Amino acid sequence: MTSTHPSDAAERLRRAFTNPQPSVRLRAALAAGSHPDPSHVSMLIERCATESDFYVRDMLTWALTRHPSQLTVPLLLEELGSVRTQACSQALHTLSKIGDTTTWSAITRHLLQHPDDEVARSAWRAGVVLVPPGSAGELARVLATQLGRGDRDLRLSLSRALVGLGEAARDVVTMVADRGDDTSAEHAIATLRLLDDPDESFDAATFDARRIIALGPDADR
Repeated sequence: MTSTHPSDAAERLRRAFTNPQPSVRLRAALAAGSHPDPSHVSMLIERCATESDFYVRDMLTWALTRHPSQLTVPLLLEELGSVRTQACSQALHTLSKIGDTTTWSAITRHLLQHPDDEVARSAWRAGVVLVPPGSAGELARVLATQLGRGDRDLRLSLSRALVGLGEAARDVVTMVADRGDDTSAEHAIATLRLLDDPDESFDAATFDARRIIALGPDADR
């Protein structure tokens, strides 16, 4: 029986990740997770920073979760300081999937308010997953500063994050609904609707919020 030298396996994986066909790269990421090898962790993280296909990136994250967290987490935390926004957002996504709550302190205000939408969105999601007991209100206060930001999909992501914090988010979202400018107040009112009923359509909640803003202080919320 012929054995495969570790360096040969790494080289094949590296070549597969540079293949122009996403299906080849997807199979490579699947193989890397199906047969975890600690020597491949750095390569997987590096590939996360450059991979163009969403499904391949998601498989890379899964592959990393299959490796020991004591190997992956320190390297992922390093990526949070990367100037490459995809490296940062994908590291945040992967940390949220690993779910090591000791990494909560790495979800900084800078990341939660990051100018790049994908970094910020990933930080919101990671923050909700990793926030320890007693800190949900602190996280909600930072997230509330982003109400009104971006397009419909980004606002939906933020509303979901705030709803994920539950009642810890209500007071600060209500404050923005009462005192924010029209854009942020509209988003806040829609988010309050979702806090009351998480199954409500975000678009319906936003439509109702616009009506309330248009009618002014006398509108019934």
